[in-house]
Amino acid sequence: MAPTEAEIAGYSGLLAAAAKGDAAQVRALTGKGQNPDVRDRRSRTPLHVAAFGNHHEAMRALVAAGANPNALEADRYDIVTIAAVADQVQTLKVALAIGCSPKNVTSRYDGTALIAAAHLGHAEVVRTLIRAGAPLDHVNNLGWTALIESIVLGDGGARHVDTLRALVEAGANVNLTDRNGQSPLALARARHYGEMVKILERAGAR
Repeated sequence: MAPTEAEIAGYSGLLAAAAKGDAAQVRALTGKGQNPDVRDRRSRTPLHVAAFGNHHEAMRALVAAGANPNALEADRYDIVTIAAVADQVQTLKVALAIGCSPKNVTSRYDGTALIAAAHLGHAEVVRTLIRAGAPLDHVNNLGWTALIESIVLGDGGARHVDTLRALVEAGANVNLTDRNGQSPLALARARHYGEMVKILERAGAR
């Protein structure tokens, strides 16, 4: 959850500088000894706040000053997952470049940024995470992989088809089943997602 306008208005110090994207102020305040990992009431650090605002230079300045790039906020989101959910590819690339791991287990569902992006059909984010080494077959506490989420939480449209295709081409396991023993192919057939069915069948899904 991004900071609200009211929350931002109440910020001071590094949190305020991060919300404004003021990298110079970030450097000045951390140079005076302010804690780069200070938390707001929802456990967001300045780095989370900067990521929500797509403030890339402030993100870089915070990590250069010692901020933890893998910190989790109250909803257990890191900056890679924040960028993935928002479909902000450039912010995602910055988050990866400054040290946030695409392998982190995040969210209340014990998922990953890749699973979150697949759920939403953010295909370019998915490809970026794949290139960065995100685990293709991580199973969250719902019993779903990124590939399964692209089917069961998608709409069968172009974005989710593109997402599924990216995962299959990257080598995601097309035969990992959900908790009910349903394969991705069975799930796609049940929803009449014809293009997804074709992609899975060509990949050897059963």
